[in-house]
Amino acid sequence: MTRLLMADDHHLVRDGLKRIFDCFDDVEIVAEATSGEEVLAAVKQQKFDLVLLDVNLPGLHGADLVTQVSEQSQLPILMLSMFNDLQVVKRMLRAGASGYITKDSSPDELIDAVRKVAAGGKYLARDLAEKIAFEASTPANSDPHEALTEREMTILSMLAKGVKMKEIAADLGISNKTVSAHKARIMQKMQIGNDAKLMQYAVTHGLV
Repeated sequence: MTRLLMADDHHLVRDGLKRIFDCFDDVEIVAEATSGEEVLAAVKQQKFDLVLLDVNLPGLHGADLVTQVSEQSQLPILMLSMFNDLQVVKRMLRAGASGYITKDSSPDELIDAVRKVAAGGKYLARDLAEKIAFEASTPANSDPHEALTEREMTILSMLAKGVKMKEIAADLGISNKTVSAHKARIMQKMQIGNDAKLMQYAVTHGLV
């Protein structure tokens, strides 16, 4: 039986994952976390076989959280994210994650990933594996969004989906002022001068 710590700050996502795992006898969700701090507390207090971790949690998140979990527990970590950007994937893997799967993956692929990573293997979502293989066969390019942090990538994606800044602040547990500052840094790093061009870039590069 694979004992799972599930970390995601969206209630609907956690409920959906529970329904998926309830269909399988070899995986059990024994604890849930909704922030990076809760993840760290859980791995100190309980024994798990795998951490299923959302890339963007309130508080400590992304590569920093992966690094700390790896250092504290040496547990295998499977990332579950809405992002399919290769730079985000690579940052998570470099930080210590053993696998990465996107939230639009099928239930069968999710359970395959959980089983493989829990057994000590590595797993990349099939579409991501194809992208990495294609990237390796083409000349290296440096896209402007590669300079963004995980938090900035999250905010960029939400903005591109039309989410209001006030809603972004509430969802991420930060202030409106902080969201505005992140947006300004995003546009500065990417050298984009207006919202329309920023949204167009996000859609064109599959960051939505």
